[in-house]
Amino acid sequence: MKTKYIVLAFAAMTLSSCNDYLDKLPDDRVVLDKIEKFNSLLVSAYPQVSNNLVMEMFSDNVADNGRSYETSILKEQAYRMQDIVETGMDSPRAVWNGFYNSVATATEVLDNIRLQNDSAAYAGQIAEAKLCRAYSMFQLANTFCMAWNPDKADEYLGLPYLYTPETNVNTTYTRGTLRELYANINRDIEEALPAVDESYFATPKYHFNKKAAYAFAARFNLYYMQYDKCIEYANLVLGSDPLSVLRPLINYKTLGRKDFGNLYVKSSETANLLLLPAYSLASRFLCTTASPRFLHNSIIASYETIWVDMPWGTGSSDNTLLASTKLYGNSQGVAYPKLEEFFEYTDKVNGSGYVHIVDPEFTTDETLLCRAEAYALTNKLDEAVADLNFWVKSHCEEVTGETTRPTLTKESIKTFVEKLDYAPSVLEGNRDRSMRKKFNPQGFTVAEGEQEDILQFVLHMRRLETLFQGMRFMDLKRYGIEYSHRIANEDPIVFKAGDLRGAIQLPADVINAGLAKNPR
Repeated sequence: MKTKYIVLAFAAMTLSSCNDYLDKLPDDRVVLDKIEKFNSLLVSAYPQVSNNLVMEMFSDNVADNGRSYETSILKEQAYRMQDIVETGMDSPRAVWNGFYNSVATATEVLDNIRLQNDSAAYAGQIAEAKLCRAYSMFQLANTFCMAWNPDKADEYLGLPYLYTPETNVNTTYTRGTLRELYANINRDIEEALPAVDESYFATPKYHFNKKAAYAFAARFNLYYMQYDKCIEYANLVLGSDPLSVLRPLINYKTLGRKDFGNLYVKSSETANLLLLPAYSLASRFLCTTASPRFLHNSIIASYETIWVDMPWGTGSSDNTLLASTKLYGNSQGVAYPKLEEFFEYTDKVNGSGYVHIVDPEFTTDETLLCRAEAYALTNKLDEAVADLNFWVKSHCEEVTGETTRPTLTKESIKTFVEKLDYAPSVLEGNRDRSMRKKFNPQGFTVAEGEQEDILQFVLHMRRLETLFQGMRFMDLKRYGIEYSHRIANEDPIVFKAGDLRGAIQLPADVINAGLAKNPR
């Protein structure tokens, strides 16, 4: 395969800060022989792209508002679960190039450190580079591969893993298997964790600090079905008093949209573990009505996500869930301001510049739900429920009107869930929608009754917690949840358990250069 289709060359995309939360990326491309140069290059090993938009559009978090509303080609192709030919910002091609550029940078750092006489002195830099490489490969796997399934891991396609820098434009690659890919990611993570060093980070929340590294390890091991490891690493993030490190959403209650969005991605917010700036239209296309046809609209919000009937309330006025009064937009697009746009002007007169987001990629709240899921899947149901209550306490106020914040129990969860009908994969009307989804787990089992009921709550909380970040699609893939995208005046598009479209198609130029395409 031609090198340029696996990675971008080390032409740095220079980025001037557009707000207090964005770092300026250095462009040190000289001989790597000093620790400061390695540190500078490692900044470029963090991806500047996002898969949020394409992953979110494949998920059940969006709906069709009708043909009278405009949309982008990328959004429509993704909503229709088609092979995407669009090549611009947020496209599979941009995702592929951006994450593989990070992989290449991390690998270059590792190779140059290996050549140093005192390479042991760079243990922290080695750990950071391996975490950057593992994270970018994990995101590529989430986008372009099927979910981990130990029963099919030798059958499902993986992705090329770069262990040495590319020096030959005629280098060829094979995809290997999903088992090989996950083993490589796991190896980088496990080798890195003991050596993570925060001492040289000027802005720790923009690097794999210790808690961010463990949060990454927890999520990876959840997806990898290594549940005891997930719990172990999540414990190191959450400590003995999880409530003290979760996002105190009560502090956001009186804030307007702009202030809310700024605080949500502020580095001083304890809940934020790793913040990733990216060139992306995800906020504009998911959280505003700039492209209004396919969006998280009032129907989805009312029947499935933030306003759906739950033990903590329903709607926007009888709901202790603090997010319920923090939705902005209109009936076509309902946004929770956690992923706001930051615009970097290059010419204010003409209004031109670069569009950015700051993605709170790892947070204590999401790590808590990783642990809750791992507890539930290992039948530690009391511990799982305890974590769900931590989430409720941080996300709900004590009383709203006549509604009081609940304390969940196994019994109350069972009673609530089992009174609901499962949402059918093909909806006849909006009242068929439900927070309760039929599970068809891919490579693992879920017992009927209490275990499934608790996992229904976990996945619903994860859906709310990761809204607009694309992670819902991974949960749908992992649990084999069947759903459909309704399209005005057309038959619905149905996503089945184990659907091969769960592996988004590789960019056309990558396929044309010789890498095996995802089967359909």
